Amino acid sequence: MESAKITNLYDLTQTMAMPLLERKEYPWEALSEIKGFIIEMGKRLDPEIYEERGENIWVAKSAKVAPTACLNGPLIIDEEAEIRHCAFIRGSAIVGKNCVVGNSTELKNVILFNNVQVPHYNYVGDSILGYKSHMGAGSITSNVKSDKTLVVVKDKEADEEIETGLKKFGAMLGDYVEVGCNSVLNPGTVLGRHTNIYPTSCVRGVIPANSIFKKDGQVYKKN
Repeated sequence: MESAKITNLYDLTQTMAMPLLERKEYPWEALSEIKGFIIEMGKRLDPEIYEERGENIWVAKSAKVAPTACLNGPLIIDEEAEIRHCAFIRGSAIVGKNCVVGNSTELKNVILFNNVQVPHYNYVGDSILGYKSHMGAGSITSNVKSDKTLVVVKDKEADEEIETGLKKFGAMLGDYVEVGCNSVLNPGTVLGRHTNIYPTSCVRGVIPANSIFKKDGQVYKKN
Protein backbone atom coordinates (compact mmCIF):
# COMPACT_ATOMS: atom_id res chain seq x y z
CA MET A 1 0.00 0.00 0.00
CA GLU A 2 2.44 2.61 -1.30
CA SER A 3 0.27 5.69 -0.85
CA ALA A 4 -0.05 5.08 2.90
CA LYS A 5 3.67 4.77 3.58
CA ILE A 6 5.45 7.39 5.65
CA THR A 7 7.83 8.20 2.82
CA ASN A 8 4.90 9.17 0.59
CA LEU A 9 3.01 11.16 3.20
CA TYR A 10 5.50 13.23 5.17
CA ASP A 11 8.58 15.41 5.08
CA LEU A 12 10.18 14.09 8.25
CA THR A 13 12.47 17.10 8.56
CA GLN A 14 9.36 19.01 9.67
CA THR A 15 8.90 17.22 12.99
CA MET A 16 10.96 16.46 16.08
CA ALA A 17 9.40 12.99 15.90
CA MET A 18 11.61 12.12 12.93
CA PRO A 19 13.70 9.59 14.96
CA LEU A 20 10.49 7.72 15.79
CA LEU A 21 8.84 7.82 12.38
CA GLU A 22 11.87 7.05 10.25
CA ARG A 23 12.01 3.59 11.81
CA LYS A 24 8.48 2.76 10.63
CA GLU A 25 6.91 1.86 7.30
CA TYR A 26 3.39 3.09 8.02
CA PRO A 27 2.62 6.02 10.35
CA TRP A 28 0.08 4.25 12.55
CA GLU A 29 2.87 1.87 13.64
CA ALA A 30 4.21 4.75 15.75
CA LEU A 31 1.00 5.46 17.69
CA SER A 32 1.76 3.09 20.56
CA GLU A 33 5.23 4.60 21.01
CA ILE A 34 4.41 8.32 21.12
CA LYS A 35 4.17 8.46 24.92
CA GLY A 36 7.54 6.84 25.56
CA PHE A 37 9.23 8.82 22.80
CA ILE A 38 8.09 12.13 24.33
CA ILE A 39 9.39 11.20 27.77
CA GLU A 40 12.82 10.31 26.41
CA MET A 41 12.97 13.26 24.00
CA GLY A 42 11.94 15.70 26.72
CA LYS A 43 14.90 14.76 28.89
CA ARG A 44 17.26 15.83 26.09
CA LEU A 45 15.65 19.16 25.20
CA ASP A 46 17.73 22.30 25.56
CA PRO A 47 16.69 24.09 28.80
CA GLU A 48 17.63 27.37 27.16
CA ILE A 49 14.78 26.85 24.68
CA TYR A 50 12.26 24.74 26.62
CA GLU A 51 10.95 24.90 30.16
CA GLU A 52 9.44 22.04 32.11
CA ARG A 53 5.98 23.03 33.32
CA GLY A 54 4.98 19.83 35.06
CA GLU A 55 5.64 16.12 35.03
CA ASN A 56 6.79 15.27 31.48
CA ILE A 57 5.51 18.57 30.10
CA TRP A 58 7.98 20.65 28.10
CA VAL A 59 6.96 23.96 26.53
CA ALA A 60 9.14 26.15 24.34
CA LYS A 61 9.71 29.54 25.91
CA SER A 62 8.66 31.20 22.65
CA ALA A 63 5.30 29.37 22.56
CA LYS A 64 2.11 31.19 23.52
CA VAL A 65 -0.11 29.22 25.90
CA ALA A 66 -3.41 30.70 27.09
CA PRO A 67 -3.85 30.55 30.86
CA THR A 68 -7.15 28.71 30.33
CA ALA A 69 -5.54 25.89 28.32
CA CYS A 70 -5.27 22.49 30.01
CA LEU A 71 -1.92 20.74 29.51
CA ASN A 72 -1.37 17.11 30.48
CA GLY A 73 1.79 15.12 29.92
CA PRO A 74 3.62 13.59 28.32
CA LEU A 75 3.66 16.67 26.11
CA ILE A 76 6.08 18.74 24.06
CA ILE A 77 5.04 22.11 22.64
CA ASP A 78 7.63 23.37 20.18
CA GLU A 79 8.81 26.88 19.36
CA GLU A 80 6.36 29.64 18.35
CA ALA A 81 3.33 27.36 18.73
CA GLU A 82 0.08 28.90 19.94
CA ILE A 83 -2.25 27.10 22.36
CA ARG A 84 -5.45 29.10 22.58
CA HIS A 85 -8.29 29.59 25.05
CA CYS A 86 -9.69 26.37 26.57
CA ALA A 87 -7.60 24.00 24.47
CA PHE A 88 -7.49 20.56 26.12
CA ILE A 89 -4.34 18.51 25.59
CA ARG A 90 -4.95 15.15 27.25
CA GLY A 91 -1.37 13.92 26.86
CA SER A 92 0.99 11.95 24.63
CA ALA A 93 1.11 14.88 22.22
CA ILE A 94 3.82 16.57 20.18
CA VAL A 95 2.82 20.03 18.97
CA GLY A 96 5.26 21.22 16.31
CA LYS A 97 6.75 24.59 15.55
CA ASN A 98 4.27 27.37 14.65
CA CYS A 99 1.26 25.11 15.23
CA VAL A 100 -2.12 26.52 16.27
CA VAL A 101 -4.24 24.54 18.72
CA GLY A 102 -7.42 26.50 19.03
CA ASN A 103 -10.45 27.20 21.16
CA SER A 104 -11.90 24.03 22.71
CA THR A 105 -9.70 21.78 20.55
CA GLU A 106 -8.81 18.44 22.16
CA LEU A 107 -5.62 16.47 21.44
CA LYS A 108 -4.75 12.96 22.59
CA ASN A 109 -1.90 10.68 21.47
CA VAL A 110 -0.96 12.73 18.42
CA ILE A 111 1.94 14.12 16.45
CA LEU A 112 1.37 17.51 14.86
CA PHE A 113 4.12 18.33 12.38
CA ASN A 114 5.32 21.94 12.11
CA ASN A 115 2.79 24.58 10.99
CA VAL A 116 -0.29 22.42 11.55
CA GLN A 117 -3.53 24.23 12.33
CA VAL A 118 -6.36 22.72 14.39
CA PRO A 119 -7.82 26.08 15.33
CA HIS A 120 -11.53 25.69 16.12
CA TYR A 121 -13.45 22.98 17.99
CA ASN A 122 -11.45 20.02 16.67
CA TYR A 123 -10.93 16.60 18.20
CA VAL A 124 -7.71 14.91 17.12
CA GLY A 125 -6.97 11.55 18.69
CA ASP A 126 -4.55 8.73 17.85
CA SER A 127 -3.56 10.60 14.70
CA ILE A 128 -0.60 12.13 12.87
CA LEU A 129 -1.00 15.42 10.99
CA GLY A 130 1.61 16.36 8.41
CA TYR A 131 3.36 19.64 7.66
CA LYS A 132 1.02 22.58 7.03
CA SER A 133 -2.08 20.41 7.23
CA HIS A 134 -5.24 22.17 8.39
CA MET A 135 -8.51 21.00 9.89
CA GLY A 136 -11.46 23.31 9.41
CA ALA A 137 -13.76 24.33 12.25
CA GLY A 138 -15.59 21.41 13.81
CA SER A 139 -13.78 18.71 11.83
CA ILE A 140 -12.73 15.69 13.90
CA THR A 141 -10.93 12.38 13.82
CA SER A 142 -13.09 9.47 14.96
CA ASN A 143 -10.66 7.03 16.52
CA VAL A 144 -12.80 4.05 17.62
CA LYS A 145 -15.17 2.02 15.44
CA SER A 146 -18.77 1.85 16.60
CA ASP A 147 -18.57 -1.95 16.91
CA LYS A 148 -15.23 -1.66 18.78
CA THR A 149 -13.45 -4.03 16.37
CA LEU A 150 -9.84 -3.50 15.29
CA VAL A 151 -9.18 -0.95 12.58
CA VAL A 152 -8.39 -2.06 9.03
CA VAL A 153 -6.91 0.42 6.55
CA LYS A 154 -8.57 -0.02 3.16
CA ASP A 155 -7.33 1.33 -0.17
CA LYS A 156 -10.08 0.83 -2.73
CA GLU A 157 -8.02 2.23 -5.60
CA ALA A 158 -5.25 -0.33 -5.05
CA ASP A 159 -7.68 -3.02 -3.88
CA GLU A 160 -5.58 -3.56 -0.74
CA GLU A 161 -6.18 -3.59 2.98
CA ILE A 162 -3.99 -3.79 6.07
CA GLU A 163 -5.05 -5.09 9.47
CA THR A 164 -3.50 -2.67 11.96
CA GLY A 165 -4.22 -4.58 15.16
CA LEU A 166 -5.28 -1.27 16.70
CA LYS A 167 -8.56 -0.52 18.42
CA LYS A 168 -7.79 3.21 18.51
CA PHE A 169 -6.68 4.79 15.25
CA GLY A 170 -7.88 8.17 14.03
CA ALA A 171 -6.45 9.60 10.83
CA MET A 172 -3.12 10.06 9.10
CA LEU A 173 -2.99 13.38 7.23
CA GLY A 174 -0.18 13.91 4.73
CA ASP A 175 1.58 17.23 4.25
CA TYR A 176 -0.57 20.17 3.07
CA VAL A 177 -3.90 18.37 3.56
CA GLU A 178 -6.98 20.60 3.91
CA VAL A 179 -10.00 19.22 5.76
CA GLY A 180 -13.24 21.15 5.36
CA CYS A 181 -15.42 22.33 8.24
CA ASN A 182 -17.55 19.80 10.14
CA SER A 183 -16.03 16.78 8.41
CA VAL A 184 -15.56 13.41 10.12
CA LEU A 185 -12.46 11.35 9.41
CA ASN A 186 -13.43 7.80 10.34
CA PRO A 187 -11.05 5.30 11.99
CA GLY A 188 -8.30 4.23 9.60
CA THR A 189 -8.48 7.24 7.29
CA VAL A 190 -5.27 8.10 5.41
CA LEU A 191 -5.16 11.31 3.35
CA GLY A 192 -2.39 11.73 0.80
CA ARG A 193 -0.35 14.90 0.39
CA HIS A 194 -2.07 18.00 -1.00
CA THR A 195 -5.53 16.43 -0.74
CA ASN A 196 -8.63 18.55 -0.05
CA ILE A 197 -11.72 17.32 1.78
CA TYR A 198 -15.00 19.14 1.12
CA PRO A 199 -16.85 20.53 4.17
CA THR A 200 -19.31 18.21 5.97
CA SER A 201 -17.72 15.11 4.43
CA CYS A 202 -17.66 11.63 5.98
CA VAL A 203 -14.33 10.08 4.99
CA ARG A 204 -12.87 6.61 5.38
CA GLY A 205 -10.03 4.61 3.88
CA VAL A 206 -7.06 5.79 1.82
CA ILE A 207 -7.55 8.90 -0.32
CA PRO A 208 -4.70 9.37 -2.83
CA ALA A 209 -2.41 12.37 -2.93
CA ASN A 210 -3.46 15.43 -4.94
CA SER A 211 -7.13 14.53 -4.73
CA ILE A 212 -10.39 16.32 -4.01
CA PHE A 213 -12.85 14.38 -1.87
CA LYS A 214 -16.41 15.64 -2.28
CA LYS A 215 -19.03 15.12 0.39
CA ASP A 216 -20.93 12.63 -1.73
CA GLY A 217 -17.87 10.35 -1.49
CA GLN A 218 -16.62 10.98 -5.01
CA VAL A 219 -12.86 11.44 -5.40
CA TYR A 220 -11.33 13.51 -8.20
CA LYS A 221 -7.70 14.06 -9.13
CA LYS A 222 -6.52 17.66 -9.11
CA ASN A 223 -5.52 19.15 -12.44
